[in-house]
Amino acid sequence: MLRYAPTPVQEIFDSVLDHAGVRLLIKREDLNHPLVSGNKWWKLKHNLAEARTQNKKTLLTFGGAYSNHIYATAAAAAELGFKSIGIIRGEETLPLNSTLSFAKQRGMSLHYVSRELYRSKTSSQFIEELEQLFGDFYLIPEGGTNVLAVKGATEFAQTLNMDFDYICCPVGTGGTLAGLIEELPEKKVIGFSVLKGGEFLTEDIQALTSVKGNWSVMTDYHFGGYAKTNSALEQFIRTFEAKHAILLDRVYTGKMMAGIFDLIQKRHFVKGNTILAIHTGGLQGKSVF
Repeated sequence: MLRYAPTPVQEIFDSVLDHAGVRLLIKREDLNHPLVSGNKWWKLKHNLAEARTQNKKTLLTFGGAYSNHIYATAAAAAELGFKSIGIIRGEETLPLNSTLSFAKQRGMSLHYVSRELYRSKTSSQFIEELEQLFGDFYLIPEGGTNVLAVKGATEFAQTLNMDFDYICCPVGTGGTLAGLIEELPEKKVIGFSVLKGGEFLTEDIQALTSVKGNWSVMTDYHFGGYAKTNSALEQFIRTFEAKHAILLDRVYTGKMMAGIFDLIQKRHFVKGNTILAIHTGGLQGKSVF
């Protein structure tokens, strides 16, 4: 089992919140593990256990050049004694960025495929070709999202025993949000897509949970798309970090927090509401910008 450190919930105090009459709490899952941080710990938990049960020696997974999941899987594999293979979208670009450099340093073998071929990552033919190339492995999907990841996310949700009305989480593939939705049907759950054109996520998430009506995915806060940033996001992150001494990454949590503050200012929340935001870690991504 991966190491896990219990994490605090911090309240954010800000004039924007005072003016709107709402409370904002942040669950600091960025502090749960030095390398496999945030929701990645929970999404990998049962996948790693299943790989052990199946007596697999190698983990194979997928991601882009800035993938927190690639980073976390490489770290988890090294900690637990697995070999690891990363199927990376796009051509190799040298020098490697800090995410891929770290993965390689942790022993992950990086295999680059075209964007066109990468779209076939779930096809049986492509998986068979990977088995012929690499031999036996335990496959973890892109972003770590599968039924076992959702199971881990529901267990994380069970630890959230504070009082709140809304829970907010950034969304890449939807596994974490699906777990929150499944475990907290009495709460209002908001996902913030970090992908441009993330409207498809609603259908993907609904396929992972039987719960309807208590959740939505915001698609207006991607700030240019996955692993993209702009001056508005940069300014928000600088201001937030200076005020609250909590670091935000530009890929996931920074976009969610910017979205939450924007929705508060637009009176999306009712006076007296308490919002719980999940810090999903990935702070190593700050160094790639």
